[in-house]
Amino acid sequence: MSKRKRTSKVEKWIKEGRGTGSGSDYQPWLKIQDVSSLGRSTRLKGIKTGRQHEFLSDLERNYFYLTEFSNDITDIREQFPLLLQEETILIAEELGIKHPKDPKTGESIVMTTDFLLTVNKGKETFEVARTIKMKDKLMDERVLEKFEIEREYWNRKGIQWGIVTEEEIDKTMARNISYIHDYYEINDYDVFQQLSAIHIEDLAMSLLNRLLDSSISIRNITNEFDIDTHLPIGSGVTLLYHLLARKIIVIDMHKPINLEQSIEIKYIDESSLKKVKYG
Repeated sequence: MSKRKRTSKVEKWIKEGRGTGSGSDYQPWLKIQDVSSLGRSTRLKGIKTGRQHEFLSDLERNYFYLTEFSNDITDIREQFPLLLQEETILIAEELGIKHPKDPKTGESIVMTTDFLLTVNKGKETFEVARTIKMKDKLMDERVLEKFEIEREYWNRKGIQWGIVTEEEIDKTMARNISYIHDYYEINDYDVFQQLSAIHIEDLAMSLLNRLLDSSISIRNITNEFDIDTHLPIGSGVTLLYHLLARKIIVIDMHKPINLEQSIEIKYIDESSLKKVKYG
């Protein structure tokens, strides 16, 4: 009975298209409601894919922010299944390792890799697989056994696999990206929904000039901007975060974004501002 139930669930998910597709069409194999996670599960709408992403821990979410902001990564597929299931079962047998099983049914589960990323280096496009794990968990022998199955699976696919721990994830940069991520589409915010594309561009140029010509805090600059342009308080910060998310304003993202300090702009890409389609 348990085997029939397990098989039907796997078959059901396959029929739903889980673990298939790319970009906006990809569906993760595991979703938040399917797994009890020790971390804080999160759903985020991706900029690159335009779809909802599912993360089972804070560490996965933070790594996503870094991949989302990277110029080299063009597609992000999380909770990617290692199918066919028979392949990982065979690998486990060959390695002399017990295949992961459902603790309730005792049946072999479909293994997953946290991220399958598409990387575009200009002259070549390729995929890499990444598993996210806290460093102290790497001391667990059973965890390493499962990783060995995962590593060998991807090796046979000709895809580079690697482990990413919290030490490889810049927490400050991830936090900065989390601040600006939702502002990529500024038309989602009420006041800017009512403005024309030309008006938004003019406001953006005005704010850029103020930021370049002043050494006072971001908070003071944006407050004065709101008053002078007769926009609701907070609009200047919204516009700034939008310009940062679009990389029209480029700063050192390894340093904390602090509205109470002045901004250090590395450069401004005005050509990108012209390419944004508002409205």
